[in-house]
Amino acid sequence: MKGNIVTFGEIMLRLTPPGYQRLEQARTLEMQFGGAEANVAASLARWGKNASFITKLPPTSIARGAIDHLRSIGVCTDDIVLGGDRMGLYFLERGAAMRSSDVVYDRANSSIAGAKQEDFNWGEIFKDASWFHFTGITPALSDNTLDITMDACKMAKEMGITVSCDVNYRSKLWDKNRAGEVLSKLLRYVDVCIINEQHAKELFNITSPYSMEDGFDERSVEDIGSKIMERFGCQKVAITYRRTVSALDTIWWSALYDGEKVYISPRYSIHVVDRVGSGDAFAAGLIYGLANGMEDAYALNFGGASCALKHTIEGDINWVSVEEIEKLMSGDKSGGVKR
Repeated sequence: MKGNIVTFGEIMLRLTPPGYQRLEQARTLEMQFGGAEANVAASLARWGKNASFITKLPPTSIARGAIDHLRSIGVCTDDIVLGGDRMGLYFLERGAAMRSSDVVYDRANSSIAGAKQEDFNWGEIFKDASWFHFTGITPALSDNTLDITMDACKMAKEMGITVSCDVNYRSKLWDKNRAGEVLSKLLRYVDVCIINEQHAKELFNITSPYSMEDGFDERSVEDIGSKIMERFGCQKVAITYRRTVSALDTIWWSALYDGEKVYISPRYSIHVVDRVGSGDAFAAGLIYGLANGMEDAYALNFGGASCALKHTIEGDINWVSVEEIEKLMSGDKSGGVKR
C-alpha cells in the first residue's frame, strides 16, 4: 500500500569511526544507513503512519540492505527506482568538547543524482497521498534532482497534497546564492516551511530587528514567519534554534507561526550522543502532529520533544516511541532507570 505521507531524497551509507576516533586514525568503520527524508519517513512509520520513501538506488547488495532496513521499520519502498551505478556515502567523525564533528561526503554521481524525470510517475506515487516532504538537500544534489523535486511539488499542488520543506542548507553541496535562487522557486509550492534564522538571512535576506545573537525575542518569530509567508505563500513557518555549548552539549528549542499566533516549544539542555538526524526528528514530529490534526502547539511540542530525544540516539534514525515523546512533553526529563 502506498504511503499517505511521501518523502523524496537520498539515502546513503553512513560510515563512522568507533567512539571519538578521527577518520585519519580509524582502522574500522561502523556502517549504518541514513538520509534526511529517509529519516523522516522512518520516524513516521515507527509512529504508525503510512509513510513512503522515494529515491533511486543501484541494484547492489548494499542498496538492497538499505531498502530492507527501511522495510523492516515499516516504510513503504514500493516506488524506489533501481538503476545507476552507485549509492552515496558519507563519513561522520564525532566531535568532542571544542572539536566539532565533521562530515565528509562521497555522493557525487550517485544513482539519485543521475536520476531522470521519467523515472518517477508522481501522479501514481501520490495516488493515496495527503502529504509530501522534501528538504533543501535533494535539489542540491544535481540539476536532475532539482527538476524531479520541482515536478513532485507541482504535482502535489495540483492534487491538493500538503507540501512541507526543511530548508536544510548544506554548504558542502552548493553555495548560498544558488541555494537561495533554487529554493525561492520551490518554496512557492510549500505549505509548511522549516528553517532557522541563519538560513533565512543567508539564503533569502530575511531578517528581523528582534533577532538576538545570544538571546531570544519571540517577536522575531512573527516577523520572520510573516516575511516568509508573504514572499513564498507558505501557510505555517517553523523556526528552529540551537545554542551550541560544545560538540557534546547543546540547547535547542523551536517556534511556529501560523499567520496569527506564535507558539514556542520548551527549551531542552541536551548532552549529545549523536546530533545527526535531530532536525529530521523535529520535522517528522511536526508532520506527525499536523497530519494527525493536532493543534499547532501540540504538533510543535511533539516535534521538539522528538528532536531532543534524537540527540540521545546513535545513528540517523530516531528510535523512540510516541509514548516516550509524550512522556518528555509531560515534563519528565529525569532519565531515571525504568524498572
